[in-house]
Amino acid sequence: MTQRLLTAAFAASVALLAGGASATDLEVTHWWTSGGEAAAVAELAKAFDATGNHWVDGAIAGSGGTARPIMISRITGGDPMGATQFNHGRQAEELVQAGLMRDLTDVATKEKWKDIVKPASLLDSCTIDGKIYCAPVNIHSWQWLWLSNDAFKKADVDVPKNWDEFVAAAPALEKAGIVPLAIGGQPWQASGAFDVLMLAIGGKDTFLKVFGEKNAEAAAGPEIAKVFKAAEDARRMSKGTNVQDWNQATNMVITGKAGGQIMGDWAQGEFALAGKKAGTDYTCLPGLGVTEVIATGGDAFYFPLLKDEAKSKAQEVLASTLLAPATQVAFNLKKGSLPVRGDVDLATANDCMRKGLEILKKGEVIQWTDQLLSADSQKQKEDLFSEFFANPSMTVADAQKRFVDIIASAD
Repeated sequence: MTQRLLTAAFAASVALLAGGASATDLEVTHWWTSGGEAAAVAELAKAFDATGNHWVDGAIAGSGGTARPIMISRITGGDPMGATQFNHGRQAEELVQAGLMRDLTDVATKEKWKDIVKPASLLDSCTIDGKIYCAPVNIHSWQWLWLSNDAFKKADVDVPKNWDEFVAAAPALEKAGIVPLAIGGQPWQASGAFDVLMLAIGGKDTFLKVFGEKNAEAAAGPEIAKVFKAAEDARRMSKGTNVQDWNQATNMVITGKAGGQIMGDWAQGEFALAGKKAGTDYTCLPGLGVTEVIATGGDAFYFPLLKDEAKSKAQEVLASTLLAPATQVAFNLKKGSLPVRGDVDLATANDCMRKGLEILKKGEVIQWTDQLLSADSQKQKEDLFSEFFANPSMTVADAQKRFVDIIASAD
């Protein structure tokens, strides 16, 4: 089905869904504030507005680490929004256990989410004690190395095909005045880069043993020592980035000021907004060109319990709208992520998105750290790697020792 037909079909269905009801304003909080993210979230707002309701945008700048405490504080403080973004996983676990979040099981059953959401682990991450508490909207995979073709041309070296070739090309990039690897100053970027290196260098089994089984002995072992050596290379290569936000680091790759960036597939939204073409202007290496496995992490919307009946009804409409075929296509093409539905047409997907779809089709997927670790354990890990990347005097041995302590006490 073409995009035009999907859009027409969706418009007809939501008109029926609205049923002539009066418009209801629903505040939706999220941390999508970069150019590419704003373009994507506008598609969600447009789809919801088409139901006869109104999306009141509650964007919070500063990425998830800044936004989540604000969102949680509002919900626990008695000032809940209509819906809020979290990464599907364990970030809203305590809010659900406190009875502050809405059970979406009836909506999910009516809409047959268990049949359409693929892989099943996405909906599993929304499920607590057999009840569904969130609507997943995308599959966001962290495991990508984005490379500037122009930067490597300027440095007179071939575009790397894997992590080792990228490390080997770093001196040539530096000689040409180019920062080899852009990593912004936000703690989650450093932590995420390490996790990607863990999966690529350590392999799937080691990754799951450490983060899934919380095996401290494995975390102290030689395989993880290799990962820390790669992280040390990444720290050296990222010297001179001097930006804070992730999209600023992405822009360094877009403009050829940096050779590459380890970042999730949401970076594609920035490349698209800049008019850059995958395979021509930039190259993408899933799994850093080493271990082609992608995570089934991503974004989901949770719905706080509300006393207002009209807003509660609008919550149901929004949950349904988020997983509608046309919404899934429009949003994910702008966001650079993969849809949670396996039955939608992505004929216009670019080369990088196609690589991700092919990996997904092969079943080479893994749960990510948002799903495997509690928010507290994640924060400890972020603090460690933020310090590691910012402080060259921290040795690999010292960092690994602290990492082992985090895994030993992780939940």
